[in-house]
Amino acid sequence: MRNTARRAPRLRSDEGSAAIEAAIVLPALIMFLCMALAGGRIVTSGAKIDAAAEDAAREASIHRTAASAQSAAQAAAAQSLNDQGITCSSTSVHINTGGLNVPVGQVGTVTATVTCTVNLSDLLLPGVPGAKTLTSTATSVVDQYRQRALGFADSDVPWTTNRGVGAEQ
Repeated sequence: MRNTARRAPRLRSDEGSAAIEAAIVLPALIMFLCMALAGGRIVTSGAKIDAAAEDAAREASIHRTAASAQSAAQAAAAQSLNDQGITCSSTSVHINTGGLNVPVGQVGTVTATVTCTVNLSDLLLPGVPGAKTLTSTATSVVDQYRQRALGFADSDVPWTTNRGVGAEQ
């Protein structure tokens, strides 16, 4: 039994094979980790941009004029992105305020589209683009029984309930 153990000669030593395995596996592992980080950033940024579009649509739907709805929605989207820690290299907010023009008693909607370009270049992954543009659209219903603007540009409230104070008669 002792002779059989001596007869099987060792062809090579295993020294140094761990370094070669690490040199092969480590770049692939780092690339996988960077891809996971990029995917996570895109998914979380997309969810936060969805929330910004919802905030902008809701804010626009509670205003009476298209001009005030546009400016309020722009501010709401910017505030929402800022509060959530999203830094966009470029941002655009488009509001469709057609629902503010429907007559009282009919349902109208306001739609907000938020586009944000998220920077990915800090992940240092070769082959990944430097930025990804994400777009989200949300719609909010305008209260069908709420008074709409009657064409007055300077006021959200185009009527007065007290004719005796400050109103010409």
